[in-house]
Amino acid sequence: MRQRYHISKEGTANDLVIREFAVIGKEKKRTPESRPSEDDYVFIYQENYDGDAVVAAISKGKADLIASLRTDNLFPSGLTAEKIADSVIELYHFSEDRSVELSFDDFEQLAHT
Repeated sequence: MRQRYHISKEGTANDLVIREFAVIGKEKKRTPESRPSEDDYVFIYQENYDGDAVVAAISKGKADLIASLRTDNLFPSGLTAEKIADSVIELYHFSEDRSVELSFDDFEQLAHT
């Protein structure tokens, strides 16, 4: 599955918002050069987190942050969760609102293992 996460730190409370998108349905034959367009991704889910809770989880370490980011509705796999956590840690190093997008392709991850 091809997924994309839009991760942003927003507002005066520095709240965290993670939006998950995925390519759904039958895809064309995959090749190393083939990449889905923006229009191929469908919005799946949005999770909102309290900024103070995120900062507290970061201070306890990446494992605690990953545990706090995973919910019943947003539960990324291990490698994906680690990369999301790394991005969240990076976002919280800056005082202003920022965002980052991460893209994942399960097919490519399997090919590299």
